[in-house]
Amino acid sequence: MAAQALSERDLTFMLYEVFDAESLTARPRYADHSRETFDAAIETGKAVALKHFLPIRQKVDTNEPTFDGKKVHLIPEIKPALDAVIEAGLAAPSSDFDSGGMQLPPIVTSAAQAHLFAVASTTLGYISLTDANANLIEAHGSKEQIDTWVRPMREGRFMGTMAMTEPGAGSGLADLTTSATREADGSYRLTGNKIFISGGDHELSENIVHLVLARVKGAPKGVKGISLFIVPKFLLNEDGSIGERNDVALAGLFHKMGGRGHTSTALSFGENGGATAYLVGEENKGLMYMFHMMNEARIMVGTGAALTALTGYQYSLDYARERPQGRLLGNKDPESPPIPIIEHADVRRMLLTQKAYAEGAYALCLLGCQLADDEKTAESEEARTQAHTLLDFLTPIIKSWPSEYGPKANNLAIQVMGGHGYINEHPVEMFYRDNRLNPIHEGTTGIQSLDLLGRKVPMNNFAGYQAILNEMQGTIDKARDTELSLFAGQLGAALTELQQTTTSVLGATAEKNIDLVFSNSVSYLEMFGHIVVAWIWLRQGLAADAGLQANPHKDDEHFYRGKLQAMQYFFRSELPKIYHWSKLVRDIDATSFEMKPDWF
Repeated sequence: MAAQALSERDLTFMLYEVFDAESLTARPRYADHSRETFDAAIETGKAVALKHFLPIRQKVDTNEPTFDGKKVHLIPEIKPALDAVIEAGLAAPSSDFDSGGMQLPPIVTSAAQAHLFAVASTTLGYISLTDANANLIEAHGSKEQIDTWVRPMREGRFMGTMAMTEPGAGSGLADLTTSATREADGSYRLTGNKIFISGGDHELSENIVHLVLARVKGAPKGVKGISLFIVPKFLLNEDGSIGERNDVALAGLFHKMGGRGHTSTALSFGENGGATAYLVGEENKGLMYMFHMMNEARIMVGTGAALTALTGYQYSLDYARERPQGRLLGNKDPESPPIPIIEHADVRRMLLTQKAYAEGAYALCLLGCQLADDEKTAESEEARTQAHTLLDFLTPIIKSWPSEYGPKANNLAIQVMGGHGYINEHPVEMFYRDNRLNPIHEGTTGIQSLDLLGRKVPMNNFAGYQAILNEMQGTIDKARDTELSLFAGQLGAALTELQQTTTSVLGATAEKNIDLVFSNSVSYLEMFGHIVVAWIWLRQGLAADAGLQANPHKDDEHFYRGKLQAMQYFFRSELPKIYHWSKLVRDIDATSFEMKPDWF
């Protein structure tokens, strides 16, 4: 079985042929870079993944963290593996040169970390959450907070978390009860309990910087009264060295179905008088600040889901090429040798479905990375505003579509391998378990659907909605005069259906119970997501068609034809599903809404 986790040819295709990442070197921020430096970063990520994480992958999965009442214990191999990522400069490759980063474009960072995410699974979460934590403080914290907390995180000495969820208030942040009281010196004393805090305690770093949502005494009720605080595990001495333990205690570990390399914790704040906390920005603006990290984390979740799907696809593909079993139906000779299972039509169907889901999902996430870059570094203010509008609108889809269809791809990887896929001698069952969390954390699929239909679509007079429609229409227009005109027509019809459905369902809110109208919001999200991924596949198809026109080498010809076949599969087998979802939404189907709790 090949040790390589991902197809390097596919990474190259997406990065340079679909998204033209090399052109980013013309921007001032990336003037010191070239395609060679981009490729070197990707190769470094692959080398670290295969040397440090691949050999311990199964051991991490079968030896979950333990808590002895005093401290957390992880297998010893995790720390040197994470240290190798930090030493290679891959902990925060997009950050400034001045803060120790590589100043890479986010889309290149995603590719540079792709092998790491694919092989290390959620173990890399210690580093990626720390990066997101540092980005938030850089955006909304004071210079003193940046110097005190961000610099050690960038250096790999401190790690960071986000602490939102409470035992009595999961996704309902308006009901959180963690409280903070202002002290005379400007700091706060914070008390409360948080659960499901990824990386909330461990011995991998000198300190852990928690970003905690809490309500200052006397603050307004609901989400308007939420503030954000830096609450370190250890306080610091005046010279920046580690001081006494803060009033932050590990209450216990959660034992997870998958993702076992990354601790999931219950934390108690302030059991002995109050944890020392430092306000980020202004009081009562905490949720707005936290969304900076949450939105980044949502793209991270989608990316992790897509890469886990790609890894499972690649593994089952290699297995199918090597595993002999059975004969074709047309072969009546029992003496003939068994054929590789990839020759069986249904195995190819399952592999093609995985390819369509996984490669479509990752391309969608790369688009998100590119938009996140464009909103900061695009040449014109108009282009930056347009990128922000598109990214803000697409975030619920970037989070939810890969996290829903990634596990579906992993499920098919198990099926391709049959009984061997179900046992832990092969990692595909682990990939499924790891990926199953992604539809839940950072906002469930149901929450993302309500965000999309109830908020993102009508927001700012439908600006984001109209922007993505225009982007998709532009690709359709480009494809009409090519070999892909048939697919352009299909996507055009899908856009018409989407627009009619959107007008119908939002119009119904003026006449009917809004809970009834939005009871099929997940179907709306599914419909919109499938249309967006079909558009992403049409973009890949155009790039593959251009590659074929250039008379490629035989291997590249096979690669491009595989891309076009996966695009065709998505358009023929997946895109037609939108009409079923559309009917449920437009008809305001009440089947689920009218089901009474007592009837269960």
